[in-house]
Amino acid sequence: MTAAPGTGGSEFTYAASGVDIDAGERAVTLMRAAVEKTNRPEVVGGLGGFAGLFALDTARYRKPLLASSTDGVGTKIALARALDRHDTVGIDLVAMVVDDLVACGAEPLFLQDYVACGRVVPERIAAIVTGIAAGCTQAGAALVGGETAEHGDLMDADEYDLAATAVGVVEADSVLGPERVRAGDVVVAMASSGFHSNGYSLVRRVVDRAGLDLTATPAGLDRPLGDELLEPTRIYALDCLALVAELGVETVHAYAHITGGGLAGNTVRVVPVGLAAVLDRATWALPAAVRLFEEHGVPRTESERAFNCGIGMVAAVAPEHADRAVALLTARGVPAWVAGTIGATDGEASARLVGSYR
Repeated sequence: MTAAPGTGGSEFTYAASGVDIDAGERAVTLMRAAVEKTNRPEVVGGLGGFAGLFALDTARYRKPLLASSTDGVGTKIALARALDRHDTVGIDLVAMVVDDLVACGAEPLFLQDYVACGRVVPERIAAIVTGIAAGCTQAGAALVGGETAEHGDLMDADEYDLAATAVGVVEADSVLGPERVRAGDVVVAMASSGFHSNGYSLVRRVVDRAGLDLTATPAGLDRPLGDELLEPTRIYALDCLALVAELGVETVHAYAHITGGGLAGNTVRVVPVGLAAVLDRATWALPAAVRLFEEHGVPRTESERAFNCGIGMVAAVAPEHADRAVALLTARGVPAWVAGTIGATDGEASARLVGSYR
């Protein structure tokens, strides 16, 4: 006999079906303080509404363009699960979207996240979202809302995935990109903090096939491999905006966020037809962790396509101001150097690496 409507004891409840509303509400309570710390003056209302509201002050802009970007963290999450450490993948999530926004010169304004999981564990969800909030703070963006969805029928109990959309703004006459890049520009490289959030399907394959211990410290590294691989992605947004504010769009012509496809594959996206970017490997050292995976069978060609190889962002800058650009970024805590040049070519736009790593 089933219980009467409105009484307990029924197997036909949302919780029995795999969705625990109470756990979801507890997760919101645990994350609330971290989310509220990301608020900008333009944020209207607070956590819990059906939509996030943001009052764009159009009087600040001559002709504003809104920019948007959507991305996720990918299989780096599998390593976070394996090590049961969930407080940094949120930073990775923010980096993936805001550093795409700033590539066109846009200031990140706000972000919304989506967390899908097999089972809501409030403390785990709170750790993830606290990381997202930390990333938003680094980027100067408000976390105006999001969604935590419990999908027990689609995902294992401890499985989760992350995605986010960020919105930014840039003046129409200040958009950066290949249209501004010209022959003679130099390529200023900005150091990565590690593998960032790309290439982890290959990383995990090598770890599994080679039997690498994530808790051990391999030769050449100064910390356990798991710590190296979970290092959060560097967020360049405010540093790139500061560079433009200091030098102007007549000097800083384009940014390329080095993600999937590697250094050459992403740099070419900001090189116009008739020009070629040449990047000199001798200007930086290949990270020890990348060398480790090459020692376990990853060919150099694959390293340079799957991994950032030590560079997370590049800028195309007028040559007469390259030293100032490097000095400004370095002063802001972002190691930077001139890694190459952009010159004329007879063919399609291209980018290539030459020389040998230090």
